[in-house]
Amino acid sequence: MSTGIDSSQSESQSQAIRHEIDDLERRLVDAKARLNGGCAIANEDAISSVPKVLPSHGPLTTSSHHFLLLLSDSALPLGSFAFSSGLESYLAHTRPASSFPAFLEFSLASYASTTLPFVLATHRNPIDLVELDDTLDAAIMCTVGRRASVAQGRALLSIWDRSFSTAVPVGDSAGAVEMLKELSVLLRSTSSVVSGDLPTASAHLGPLFGAIACVLGMSLQQTAYVFMLSHVKSLLSAAVRASVFGPYHAQKVLASVEVQDGIRQAIAREWDTKIEDAGQSVPVMDLWIGRHEMLYSRIFNS
Repeated sequence: MSTGIDSSQSESQSQAIRHEIDDLERRLVDAKARLNGGCAIANEDAISSVPKVLPSHGPLTTSSHHFLLLLSDSALPLGSFAFSSGLESYLAHTRPASSFPAFLEFSLASYASTTLPFVLATHRNPIDLVELDDTLDAAIMCTVGRRASVAQGRALLSIWDRSFSTAVPVGDSAGAVEMLKELSVLLRSTSSVVSGDLPTASAHLGPLFGAIACVLGMSLQQTAYVFMLSHVKSLLSAAVRASVFGPYHAQKVLASVEVQDGIRQAIAREWDTKIEDAGQSVPVMDLWIGRHEMLYSRIFNS
């Protein structure tokens, strides 16, 4: 009799353990899904420093997912291939001590501190697009860097006018769409401004990217990550064409944990930075970018 009871208890315990294992496996699958779906950070230090960057604001809709991929596509005709963001000048002024990983770290920190706060601010309040564009124009000290920002921003505005605006339902983003239209009108009127007068609009890349990403339904976290990732991709493309390394190594760098952590940490540092506190955190970057035009021969515009 006791043998039957013991075997019944043993079977009950085994069943309880199996249920516990099944529960743990379900929790593991759920945790992996949440890790892959959000902007998860690999190391604990980064996680503790940026708690508010991580939460996801609901599932990614089909439309926003589609436009996220479009904005992150290297084939997006922004003309970024014409600019090296100071890399060509850096190589010319620092050889043989030049180091692409070091330059990438400097460039990420610089771009995040000078431009990312304007991307985030415009995404949060797209109706302030024109004002934020004007503020960024006044904040950029390097003429060469300003020219590159304006060239790519105007290209993005053209993409919006000619390609995206007809494919996006207005809905709750009507105010942002109107601001994009207003900026386009101001930009056209700028071409007729008398020489010496201040332009009515500049159309910098950062504020425009934030406003358009907001209209397209991308979250703030997605917008920040795609914006900084696009900068890294442009730098790697420039490095390949400058013969720093080949395309396979470029993809290796792009896929590395160091680049992923670098982007996330740069976003974390500037997540709460106000636009009045935005500024150059790596002053030597302005020197490299500004001296690009002094090179005897060059393959990039900046």
